[in-house]
Amino acid sequence: MSDSIILGIESSCDDTSAAIIKGNCILSNIAANQAIHKEYGGVVPELASRAHQQNIIPVVEKSITKANIQQNAISAIGFTRGPGLLGSLLVGTSFAKSLAMSLNVPLIEVNHLQAHILAHFIEDANPMPPQFPFLCLTVSGGHTMIVLVKDYFDMEIIGKTIDDAAGEAFDKIGKIFDLDYPAGPIIDRLAKEGNPDAFTFNKPRMENYDYSFSGIKTSVLYFIQKEVRKNPDFIKENLNDLCASVQRTIVEILMTKLEKAAKELNVKEVAIAGGVSANSALRKAMQDHHEKSGWNIYIPKFEYTTDNAAMIAMVAQLKYERGEFTDMKTSATAKYDL
Repeated sequence: MSDSIILGIESSCDDTSAAIIKGNCILSNIAANQAIHKEYGGVVPELASRAHQQNIIPVVEKSITKANIQQNAISAIGFTRGPGLLGSLLVGTSFAKSLAMSLNVPLIEVNHLQAHILAHFIEDANPMPPQFPFLCLTVSGGHTMIVLVKDYFDMEIIGKTIDDAAGEAFDKIGKIFDLDYPAGPIIDRLAKEGNPDAFTFNKPRMENYDYSFSGIKTSVLYFIQKEVRKNPDFIKENLNDLCASVQRTIVEILMTKLEKAAKELNVKEVAIAGGVSANSALRKAMQDHHEKSGWNIYIPKFEYTTDNAAMIAMVAQLKYERGEFTDMKTSATAKYDL
């Protein structure tokens, strides 16, 4: 790994983040969150892009200061080109291009999903990085997929959701329970005090390694509507058990397909990535499979699970070593295939 110093910029959704990496060691990883979306129960794209415009300069300045480097020490700038919210991506892309031009350094585009997976190669992400080939369950608010990772930039999606992502299901079910946005971390916290076997919800029957999460959302909604008609305080009186039961069901759906893929492809190296990989029940399920199935498991540090610029910088570093630079004519894209 080279000693080049790279600035990574992430702005795909509602977090503005900047990080400095040297080799594969993170020197700083700064993020500004946007609390305003809680009022609307989800991310409002127009508000997100405006907040990025306000946050990006101070976040980048803070990342450079914390890394204790001079701006002219930066070798290249990596940025999230996509996928994500187009308005948010445009802010990061435009800023990265302008700064790269002013510093006269190369520009490196990064695929956000690829970055979640390759975050495992950051020096302090795991005690040891995964060995190729490995399976990575990449699961977040916007995406749920099983990826067969054959090399750094040789990845194959072998299973994906046909409708909602797992993180989206957590948030929408949280809305049914009248929880704040984002609901995933709240459900995780409340589930610790509940009985995961208290209630049973429908699981999809999908072919191959694909997922579906619209069914559990509908199952929970109909169940709640029926119970609330009988007892208006049903949710409040059973909230912990409801959260625990929902979380168990979603994690079982995720792990059943991951286990199937690992067994049929005879892969023992198994990782998780993305915002939902911070979920405590999913992490425990991975640990259980390590003991039961002999998997070598890779669970990233919490700071590398949600959207962050450290993972963008890691991919940019790998591309920098390969001389894979981006033309200044590049533009942000809401869809960007893995």
